[in-house]
Amino acid sequence: MKQPRAWQRMLSGRRLDLLDPTPMDIEIADIAHGLAFVARWNGQTRGDFAYSVAEHSLLVEEIYARQNPANPKWQLAALLHDAPEYVIGDMISPVKSAIGPSYGEMDLRLTAAVHLRFGLPAVLPVLVKKAIKSADKVSAWLEAVQIAGFSEPEADRLFGRPDTAFLRGLEIKLRQPAQVRADFVARHLALLASLKT
Repeated sequence: MKQPRAWQRMLSGRRLDLLDPTPMDIEIADIAHGLAFVARWNGQTRGDFAYSVAEHSLLVEEIYARQNPANPKWQLAALLHDAPEYVIGDMISPVKSAIGPSYGEMDLRLTAAVHLRFGLPAVLPVLVKKAIKSADKVSAWLEAVQIAGFSEPEADRLFGRPDTAFLRGLEIKLRQPAQVRADFVARHLALLASLKT
């Protein structure tokens, strides 16, 4: 019996095997393009454009940088924290729970391949992972109250109230996917350049 196809052809021409991804099949242009077209909150946000995972990733990296000492390596990890979603989409927590452990396993394999492709450890140090998760939760709170229709008390209950010092000047603006894609690639390149100096 023929096995079902488990790879996806990327715009770069790469074929990414979802069951056995390799760093050689990862391209930042593919990640940026995919994430710029994947909607957060299942698309249930205010505005004329979907709030994309690429935009969210830029916000998480900025929050991470505000909360932690400057370190381009870990800022790059923060920028790429949802990179696997360029091929598997942004599933809300209830869907992930329904799918079970196989979703998490695929996410871990893809994350490891992405990390290795860009010079990060396959598995991040626990403290770095926790710091990125903290920035992710701040981002979720901000997104919830600014564009997803949550009241602040409701967002506080679900995501925890963030320290408002880290929120100063952060305003979510929904933008065209092409603009977000370009900004994602530019930020990625800037962080890589910082690692080399």
